[in-house]
Amino acid sequence: MPATSLKIGTERSEALAEALKALKTNSTLATLNLQDNSIGEIATLDLENCKIGDNGVQALGESNSIGDNGAQALGEALKTNSTLATLNLGCNSIGDNGAQALGEALKTNSTLATLNLWSNSIGDNGAQALGETLKTNATLTTLDLYNNSIGDNGAQALGEALKTNSTLTTLDLWDNSIGDNGAQALGEALMTNSTLSTLNLTGNSIGDNGVQALGEALKTNSTLATLSLSGNSIEENGVQALGEALKTNSTLVTLNFQNNSIRENGAQALGEALKTNSTLATLDLYNNSIGDNGAQALGEAFKTNSTLATLNLYENSIGDNGAQALGEALRTNSTLATLNLSRNSIGDNGAQVLGEALKTNSTLATLNLYENSIADNGAQALGEALNINATLTTLNLSRNSIGDNGAQALGEALKTNSTLATVNLRDNSIGESGGQALGEALKTNSTLVTLDLYNNSIGDNGAQALGEALKTNSTLATLNLGCNLIGENGAQALGEALKTNSTLATLNLNINSIWYKGLLAFSEALKTNLTLAVLGLRDNLIKPKILMAFSEALTSKSTLATLDLTCNLIEDNGTQALGEALSTNSTLTTLYLAGNLIDGSGVQVLADALKLNSTLTTLDLQHNSTGNNGAQALADALKINSTLTTLDLWRNSIGENGAQALAEALRTSWSLTTLYLQDNSIGDNGALALSQALKTNSSLITLDLWGNSIGDNGAQALAEALKRNSTLTTLYLQNNSIGDNGAQALFQGLQVNSTLTTLDLWQNSFTDKGTMILSEMSHICLVDTQVRFKRTSLREHSFEF
Repeated sequence: MPATSLKIGTERSEALAEALKALKTNSTLATLNLQDNSIGEIATLDLENCKIGDNGVQALGESNSIGDNGAQALGEALKTNSTLATLNLGCNSIGDNGAQALGEALKTNSTLATLNLWSNSIGDNGAQALGETLKTNATLTTLDLYNNSIGDNGAQALGEALKTNSTLTTLDLWDNSIGDNGAQALGEALMTNSTLSTLNLTGNSIGDNGVQALGEALKTNSTLATLSLSGNSIEENGVQALGEALKTNSTLVTLNFQNNSIRENGAQALGEALKTNSTLATLDLYNNSIGDNGAQALGEAFKTNSTLATLNLYENSIGDNGAQALGEALRTNSTLATLNLSRNSIGDNGAQVLGEALKTNSTLATLNLYENSIADNGAQALGEALNINATLTTLNLSRNSIGDNGAQALGEALKTNSTLATVNLRDNSIGESGGQALGEALKTNSTLVTLDLYNNSIGDNGAQALGEALKTNSTLATLNLGCNLIGENGAQALGEALKTNSTLATLNLNINSIWYKGLLAFSEALKTNLTLAVLGLRDNLIKPKILMAFSEALTSKSTLATLDLTCNLIEDNGTQALGEALSTNSTLTTLYLAGNLIDGSGVQVLADALKLNSTLTTLDLQHNSTGNNGAQALADALKINSTLTTLDLWRNSIGENGAQALAEALRTSWSLTTLYLQDNSIGDNGALALSQALKTNSSLITLDLWGNSIGDNGAQALAEALKRNSTLTTLYLQNNSIGDNGAQALFQGLQVNSTLTTLDLWQNSFTDKGTMILSEMSHICLVDTQVRFKRTSLREHSFEF
């Protein structure tokens, strides 16, 4: 059978049920995927479009909304089917009736091992039916009910089932409005259950009473290995009960407690437990306000604990005293490999003790001290430690207060250290002498792969020192020098180094002051360099004359794949040089030219180059002045070009004529997958033209029409297109003028469409009536299982490290 997918709606699912019955003797069908589905009124299933591979895996569609009727039909099929092992029904508008039907089927089905029902509308009745099933079912091992509404009653039913069930190993109940009563029922079950190994209760409303019940269960349970209780309402008393359980429990390996309020008493209870516990390997206490006293208690535990390998204490109000206690523990601890102390209040004293610990510690591989208050003295202590330490591979000191003296100490350490591979020093206060010290270190260091110095002040002297180092260094692959006051001399030194360096693949020089001489040096280097793939030159006041010299390098056998020239002064003359280079360049895949004062004639030159270029996949022209003439030129190029997949024309004044030209290109272009046209005044006429193109285009996946004065007529045209389009998954229509009629049309279009997963309609003009209509489109469930009416975060529009 052809390896193609089929979108299946409610009536299609009824037909699929008949097909599954027919397949009861089939020996290959193992997986059926119906997640994220939308309604389709088709009464028969064409098995010629099924995807049944040689490996016995079948995936049928990813955009249906089978609802209760479809689930009931599938349930009937499962009663007789004897091969299906995995059924994915995530985000399908299944309610209690559908869950009940599936539960009935599983009472007799003897093959299904995995059932995914996440993001549906299953309540306590549906969960109760599934619970009854689990009492007798002997094959299901994984049940995913994430983001439903089973509540306490549903959890109690599942708990009753777990008392006798002997096959389920994974149960996901994240975000299900389960409170203490539900948690208590699950705890009761765990006292006798002997198979469940993973239980996810994240994002519920469980308090101390519920956790106390779970703690009691863990005293006798011998199978649970992973327990997630993040984002509940657990305080000190609940954690104390868990701590008591951990003293005797011998199976739990991972405990996730993020975003609760255990505070210092809770941490002390966990610390006491860890003194005797011999299995827990990962403990996540992110954002729990444990403070110094809590950290001290955990530190005491680590002196004797011999199993914990990962500890996350991110954002916990830990100061120097807490860090000192943890440092003392690390002197003797022999298992901890990852310690995250980010966003605390650790200063030099705490860092000094941690440094002393690293001199003797032989297991810690990752130390994260991001956003603390460590200055030179603390960095010096850490540097001293690195002269001796032989295990640390990653050190993150970003966003602290480290200056030249601290950087010098770290540089001295790097001369002899033979394990550190990643050092992050971004957002500190390192100047020229600190940069020079690090450069000296790189001349002999043979292990460092990534060095991040973004947003310091190393200047030309520091860059020159790093350049000298790169001439002989043979390991550094990524160097981030963005925002460092580097000018011509520093850039020239780095350029000279690239002529002989054979390892650096990524160099970020964004937000510096590199002009003609510096760019010319890079141009010469790229003619012979064989490794540099990514070069960031954003915000460097690069002008056309300067760019002409640089562009010559792009015509050579360069390896450069990504070039960021965002927010310079390239203008039309500069695009002439870039266009000539792109006509023959065969390596560049991504070019960022946002905010460069390029108008229609400059874009036309780039468009002419695209007719010949066969490698560029992403072109970012946002915040220029392309206009309708430039858009027309790009459209003509797209009719010929077969490699460009992403075109960003955000805020380019292309108007409806430009949109019409691009729409014409989309009728025949089969490579473009992403088109950003935000803030371009295309209006209803532009939307109408694009809609016509979408009826036949089969490549576009994302279309951004944010802020384009599109009204009901444009929305109605887009809705008609959605009825026929089968590839678009994301449509941004924020900040337009779409009213109730447009909302009604979109709703109707999405009754037929089976691929769109994200529709953003934030800040339009529909009333409560329009909102009510759109709220019915729950099958568009990429975000929060509904159409989004709130503002979304903007995409990154240029290359960043």
